[in-house]
Amino acid sequence: MEMSTRPSPSPLILFLFSLFLHHFAAVSSIGINYGTIANNLPPPAQVAQFLKDKTIIDRVKIFDANPDIIRAFANTGIFLSVTVPNGEIPNLANLRNARRWVSTNVKPFYPQTKINYILMGNEILHWGDQNMISNLVPAMRSLHRALVRAGLGAIRVTTPHSLGILLSSDPPSAASFRPGWDRAVLAPMLQFHRQTKSPFMVNPYPYFSWAPKNNQFTLFHRNRGVRDRFTGKTYFNMYDLLLDAVFSSMKKLGYGDVEIAVGEVGWPSMGDPGMTQCTVENAQWHNMNILMKSHSGAGTPLMPHRKLETYIFALFNENLKPGSAAERNLGLFRPDFSPVYDMGIMRGGQAGGGVGRPRPRPVPVAGKQWCVPKVEASDAALQANIDWLCGNGVDCRAIQVGGQCFNPNTVRSHAAYVMNAYYQAKGHQSVNCDFSGTGVVASSDPMQVMVPVNISLEIGSYRN
Repeated sequence: MEMSTRPSPSPLILFLFSLFLHHFAAVSSIGINYGTIANNLPPPAQVAQFLKDKTIIDRVKIFDANPDIIRAFANTGIFLSVTVPNGEIPNLANLRNARRWVSTNVKPFYPQTKINYILMGNEILHWGDQNMISNLVPAMRSLHRALVRAGLGAIRVTTPHSLGILLSSDPPSAASFRPGWDRAVLAPMLQFHRQTKSPFMVNPYPYFSWAPKNNQFTLFHRNRGVRDRFTGKTYFNMYDLLLDAVFSSMKKLGYGDVEIAVGEVGWPSMGDPGMTQCTVENAQWHNMNILMKSHSGAGTPLMPHRKLETYIFALFNENLKPGSAAERNLGLFRPDFSPVYDMGIMRGGQAGGGVGRPRPRPVPVAGKQWCVPKVEASDAALQANIDWLCGNGVDCRAIQVGGQCFNPNTVRSHAAYVMNAYYQAKGHQSVNCDFSGTGVVASSDPMQVMVPVNISLEIGSYRN
């Protein structure tokens, strides 16, 4: 794969790309994943109204069957995919239980809410136990029969898969499903999809394949390409390669005619220190390219001219998601509906805040609280904090040679400066002084240095 690196796209390129995408708004759409692992999100009714009035998003996928959310999308014209919780799958293999589930979770809301898919769990082959896996296809069949009996046969049943279902993906033409799952689970599932004309749904995240050596390839930048030696096809981005690996695996089982839907794809706008790939610029550029591919119908080398139904992950940043900071920064919007960046999905050519239109924000002078390195934090860990913060929006000129805070010229002193700058700019939130356990909030400034009022944090904005 391409080994070289390249700077992020210039603000002008991103601006022009955004205008181009806005041009599609009148005739195109995109799906979104609406996750709710957070304690600061707006009410579902406000979310549904915002999506209807302000964006071109016309289909939403949720991760449960929350009646408040389902009800909120009534009469909006937005399609809604509802998810059966993983733990309920074994019970729904029984038709009587499936009919009861439909009566409780679908019939009261349909057709006012345009439910178009029922998703049988989420990434079951990746996360589920053997009981869930064994009952996955039977539950899909019984739920489909229950919907037909209830006169709701237009609602289709599918289930999203992680790409852990693949034994390999490169070269894509040689890809295959994992042995054991291929014949026992996926072949009968694909037969079900063929019979019911429902899509095989996958979550092909290029993000999870990122490495410094394939940065260009993963992020849709110009590169030499990766040639499949068996087909002679050349791939210029990871997204196409992953989708064709899924297609090849399906075709090997005899189901190349079944439609593919992209259930999740996205890129974090922020991550933990050291996660240099997680930036607003990368997230915007990645998702703009996903949106362009969805709108253009160009398809992939093995699926030319095929338009894939696509759901971006995710609608909001979710502050209670476990794991690294990247998991909590996959959203297109903040909880107050302000865009993390503009990717061309706002109606009427509206541009989002953030990338491309810098809005410097002064860092308040801390009167009583500072973020400082812990005594036991190592220089290596603190240097990682400096590298991450200076590469992700903090103005670090003050700690560079000749800067007003360059001296004392130590890693700890420089780390204290940038960690505190970030903490102040983020509104004195203690979570923004954690830095993987290397930071602590102090009530007095041990360095006796006040943060200059002209420090600006431009996360969400380009710096020339």
